[in-house]
Amino acid sequence: MEASICISPATLADAGLISRIIERSIRFGCAHDHRNDPSLVSRWLGLQSADVISARLADPQFYLCIALLDGKPVGVGMADSGGEILLCHVQPESFRRGVGRALMGDLEGWLLIRGVLRAQLNSTRTGQAFYRHLGYRAATALCQCHGLQVQPMHKPLLLPV
Repeated sequence: MEASICISPATLADAGLISRIIERSIRFGCAHDHRNDPSLVSRWLGLQSADVISARLADPQFYLCIALLDGKPVGVGMADSGGEILLCHVQPESFRRGVGRALMGDLEGWLLIRGVLRAQLNSTRTGQAFYRHLGYRAATALCQCHGLQVQPMHKPLLLPV
């Protein structure tokens, strides 16, 4: 039986849950990127604190969504109205079950509704193959962002036929 994935817009009440999902994803799913360096982990998590998430949830220029897998929250995504996908995090035990793909589809749909025809993001090394699989391509050379090596990527968004 295939798992049921549901994506829904996040609310202010979800800020703590979102922050916990992101923390777990970063600590365990992105270890290759931060190499268990406590200062890198701390810096990365500080950018995704519940206070930061609450501020984004209150700002209409941002869209946050939550993925439920069989009714359990397992992933989050965030985009801004300028076309940048700011995060897509999935709990490690839910990797390779379609959650990330569903989150990205929802984020890209939100961007299209706003007239954005090109999505952009900064991928860690861990996420590059995933994003390439979804049609994203390198936009520029690798660079540093908050102490992490990232690959700026982009993808044209196609209107539904």
